[in-house]
Amino acid sequence: MSEPLSTDPYKGVRDFYPADWAREVALFARIREVLARWGYEEYNASPLERAEIYEAKSSEEIVRDQTYTFMDRGDRRVTLRPEMTPTLARMVAGKRRELSFPLRWFSLPNIFRYERPQKGRSREHYQLNVDLLGLPDGEADIEVIRVASEILKAFGAKESDFVIRMSSRGLLNAACTASGLSGERARNYLRLIDRKAKMTPEAFTAAFIALTPKKDPLELIAHSSEDPTVALEKKKILDRIEVLKARGVGNAVFDAHITRGFDYYTGTVFEVFDTNPANPRSLFGGGRYDGLVALFSVKGGDPVPAVGFGMGDITLSDFLETHQLPLDTKSGKPQLYLGTPSASDIPTAQAFADTLRAQGGRVFVNLTDKALGDQVKDAVKRGIPLFIAYGADETKSQTVRMKILATGEEAGLPVSELPARLRAGS
Repeated sequence: MSEPLSTDPYKGVRDFYPADWAREVALFARIREVLARWGYEEYNASPLERAEIYEAKSSEEIVRDQTYTFMDRGDRRVTLRPEMTPTLARMVAGKRRELSFPLRWFSLPNIFRYERPQKGRSREHYQLNVDLLGLPDGEADIEVIRVASEILKAFGAKESDFVIRMSSRGLLNAACTASGLSGERARNYLRLIDRKAKMTPEAFTAAFIALTPKKDPLELIAHSSEDPTVALEKKKILDRIEVLKARGVGNAVFDAHITRGFDYYTGTVFEVFDTNPANPRSLFGGGRYDGLVALFSVKGGDPVPAVGFGMGDITLSDFLETHQLPLDTKSGKPQLYLGTPSASDIPTAQAFADTLRAQGGRVFVNLTDKALGDQVKDAVKRGIPLFIAYGADETKSQTVRMKILATGEEAGLPVSELPARLRAGS
């Protein structure tokens, strides 16, 4: 006899039982509410992509070490998406003549990366992607950062709960040039800075020395008066932070260490960090990527400027838990357990439930031959707050006795009043 199959999921991914998925749905619903108010439209795509779209501009580390890439039956190299931005760029390039720019788009796809599972990281997660395409550096960048802030605030976060650390690839590139780094050496330096927090000081120093810069670009940024181009780029980002403060985002700060790991970033870059010592980590980030759509365009086509960010559901959930920010997960659960005195009452109860559902009620109907007392226990176990037994007597009298299971309180009411009580959440 063969061994039974394991009930464990694949390492690093999650099963979502109803209570778990209810939390995900509640997260997504709050996010969608905010983005609808800002005029963003939702899109989606398959998780399967041609491998070359990531090899063109994604982080070298992600492509080399973290992608799920395989050959399909047609000998094509296929990758489970490790990020959504290349897919977005491909979609926009494919329909750019039919789209009305600027585009305000968002998506909530699942993302796959072969990482070591740890707190805040898994091999699959859902990631909010918010992007504004078709506008140059300036107001679009400000709006996207404001949207990021508003999403966290919509969950009850205060500005003191998180900080938005900002820099600019324009500034970093200027500092690299002034320090004698260009081309691949400059790109390697930016990747090195992005990985610095994960390296020992000795390993970082050795890698930095190997690049043989004339001076550390970060030191040049700190003393920007030494180079006029660096000074100009630094002033741009500092001025943007002041604009954000005037627009209601008071927790944005300058941090030259923020580079973002993807090669496609071209301008503003930012990361949002939790300020609670219990969760001292980057929550999410993004930036401007003006050249990515052009990779899919025919020669001579105008580039499509773009700016956006990605926010993972795991880090967001950890943030809410750390700051004890409540999340309503009950809006999709049944409100009412409709018990049946006998099995012969089930058709009548179902018909009554249909009338309640037609008016917005969320009703669970007992379909077993359990006694009413056991049905009440079942309702409690399922977390359904209200209980009504419905049979021949209730059909005849058109009145019911509704029990609030949390308190044991019971009250009689006409059937005609029940839909309004359910809509009110009673």
